[in-house]
Amino acid sequence: MNGLLELLEESAAAIRARVPDAAPEVALVLGSGLAGAVRLLEDPRALPLADIPHVPTPSVSGHPGRLVFGRVGRLRLGVLQGRLHTYEGWSAAQTAFPVRLLITLGARVVVLTNASGGVREGLRAGDWMVITDQLNLSGKNPLEGPNDARVGPRFPDLSQAYDPGLRGLLLRAADAAGLPLQEGVYAMMSGPSYETPAEIRMLRTLGADAVGMSTVPEVIAAVHMGARVACLSCVTNAAAGLGGKLSHAEVEATAREAEDGGVRILRAFLDLLAGSAGPG
Repeated sequence: MNGLLELLEESAAAIRARVPDAAPEVALVLGSGLAGAVRLLEDPRALPLADIPHVPTPSVSGHPGRLVFGRVGRLRLGVLQGRLHTYEGWSAAQTAFPVRLLITLGARVVVLTNASGGVREGLRAGDWMVITDQLNLSGKNPLEGPNDARVGPRFPDLSQAYDPGLRGLLLRAADAAGLPLQEGVYAMMSGPSYETPAEIRMLRTLGADAVGMSTVPEVIAAVHMGARVACLSCVTNAAAGLGGKLSHAEVEATAREAEDGGVRILRAFLDLLAGSAGPG
């Protein structure tokens, strides 16, 4: 029976057969409404997730389901254009598999983006927030089941899941781009229904600043494999009980409106990363 490492290596071999020089230093995951940020890439080469063995394909609007390889300046990137969610029926391990795959191909830095609902007072639709920590309230973990010690340890340390150095670079990048950047804790709920006002009051009591339905499995899996992780979240709406009626169309529309600012922050971040000690 194949272990996780064999599955990853089979997927990686299929990618290299189509894109021989696919060796990203940085993995970038584009969340709801942010797929257009792939325009950052020079000499892009795209591969549908459906063409890669062992990788499920997203079913949610705003998530095209492609891996795109290219460069931003001197950095080589692998971009996941559209992510998987557990509410689609995939396990937490399956949703994290594309990020694991990019790490297997060579990425040592993983930068995730997502859309979130603002829980903390003062967060407004269109704000960008760098995530400082997470609350996994989904009841799911990508490390459940047998552990392949060749991929990572049985009990990984998440005390600094979001790398402080990368977070500092994102703050500097936002400043260079002339954009404010909030900081806060992200809570993952399982979805796909939006939270109730009572649940939002609970999240606020627990210390959450924003809430969403993704990201946490990918972060856990990336840390498990020894990668450095950062996450940029677009606050697309006020959470339940703090604003009007919630809809996915609103999430996508707000993310599209805020996309230019997010792209500017990401570009400045990648420039700073390339000029620092590098992705390693």
